[in-house]
Amino acid sequence: QVRLVESGGGLVQAGGSLRLSCAASGSIFSINTMAWYRQAPGKQRELVASITSADSTDYADSVKGRFTISRESAKNAVYLQMSSLKPEDTAVYYCNAKNVYIDRHRYVEVWGQGTLVTVSS
Repeated sequence: QVRLVESGGGLVQAGGSLRLSCAASGSIFSINTMAWYRQAPGKQRELVASITSADSTDYADSVKGRFTISRESAKNAVYLQMSSLKPEDTAVYYCNAKNVYIDRHRYVEVWGQGTLVTVSS
């Protein structure tokens, strides 16, 4: 069974920075795309940033230039460096691993439990 464990959330003032970490564990052959999503109260979950196994990245327009996603494939880990945080960034942030191959042919999608980021004004 594959698990994702996030860490690094918390309370920060507007303009501050936080770094989220997510590590996958379990029987993993390889992972293609890893991503961060967020869900604010009363809103739908949205994609924040994603990174492929070739380190190709994609960002939501709302975070471009402020957030940076990176990964350490050897550790099955993904990170989200968040800077110039705004109150509207307040949300539960979820780590996601798409196409987690558990052998050469079978794959699953896995979600973390979420970590709360609160940005005060």
